[in-house]
Amino acid sequence: MLKFILDKDTWQEIFGSIRKNKLRTGITIIGVMWGLFLLVALLGAARGIENKFNNMFGDIATNSMFVWTQQTGKAFKGFQKGRRVRLKYGDVATITENIKGVERVVPRFRRNTQVTLGFKSISTGVFGDYPVLIDMENINLEYGRFINANDIKYSKKVCVIKSGLYKQLFDKDVNPIGAYIKINDINYQVVGMYKDSGINMGPNGEVHIPFTTFQQAYNTGDNIGWMMITGGDGVDITQMQIDVKLLLKTLHQVHPDDSRAFGSFNLAAAFKKMTGFLTGMQFLTWFVGIATLIAGVFAIGNILLITVKERTKEIGIRRAIGARPIEIKRQIVLESIFLTTVAGSLGIIFGGLLLMLLDKVAGHGPDSTLINPTVNIPVVLFAYALLVILGTLIGLIPASMATSIKPIEALSDE
Repeated sequence: MLKFILDKDTWQEIFGSIRKNKLRTGITIIGVMWGLFLLVALLGAARGIENKFNNMFGDIATNSMFVWTQQTGKAFKGFQKGRRVRLKYGDVATITENIKGVERVVPRFRRNTQVTLGFKSISTGVFGDYPVLIDMENINLEYGRFINANDIKYSKKVCVIKSGLYKQLFDKDVNPIGAYIKINDINYQVVGMYKDSGINMGPNGEVHIPFTTFQQAYNTGDNIGWMMITGGDGVDITQMQIDVKLLLKTLHQVHPDDSRAFGSFNLAAAFKKMTGFLTGMQFLTWFVGIATLIAGVFAIGNILLITVKERTKEIGIRRAIGARPIEIKRQIVLESIFLTTVAGSLGIIFGGLLLMLLDKVAGHGPDSTLINPTVNIPVVLFAYALLVILGTLIGLIPASMATSIKPIEALSDE
């Protein structure tokens, strides 16, 4: 077999057949190449989107929920409908102690206020937070540190700012750590700055100050704005969400069937939908890519069938002068393998070039839609091997057809 493959006459006949049908062969190669090109491009783009998703949500505690208060929708125990419920600081300990599976309960607060540096001033949201927030949200520090235990204990006037606020208040390349900015006409020292991940875990805001400092500055007393609650591994967040809201209704004398008094958001459910979307996108990519590959391979089979029909007399002559059926079959199958190999190689090359272009154009910067759009080499090799195998199998059809023709019938064919 190896001798046949390396035989010069074999390849002269193959290239001779290709030269006779240049246009048809070229269109067929493009069809097969498009299949592998599409598979590589789509898989790479899907990986880039997945990488972007993981980069955005990788450091966020996705097994979490948020709960906040609204106006009641039903009268209950002497309270009128439309009453505004207030979450209390004591609710944090009550939820932690009574709801099964709760790992952390983090109270938060927010006010919209003016932030000033020199003559520059903007209106933005200011959060009152605890140090644990950095472990629950995607806070990627560029300078300094986040709020710590001492800041909470001593109600320090320090703040951590987002990169968006930095760009509006500070001059370019200025290190903000140690600088003082005014928040609601009170000086706060900047101790940290973090990148804007593009994800808003609740209301918008650009500044974080210690929760205890926030309580004093805005005289919030025992009230809190909302809570971020995380569950342990394997905890059903949906059930925990139901249990938390039911407990809060009991604590704040709200009707058990009142669906308006407390708002909530299940981050785990939203994350599950997103991962399901990514899985579905990958399945669709494989389906479209392989379907296109198969269509291209059938195109090769068709062109070889036409070639065999056009070369019927030539095959008859070769059979008459002693060519064995296995030799003719090998040549046709080898031609099929050659075409699929060339087409597959071109598809991989052009697919890789497209992914490099996508990475350069859309894979960098804070607003990038893709991050490192690549395809695993084993996946590419599998698709390439599948293409060659299919090309071999499809080549057997015209090969069998060619060897089934009797020499005398082939010679008399017009």
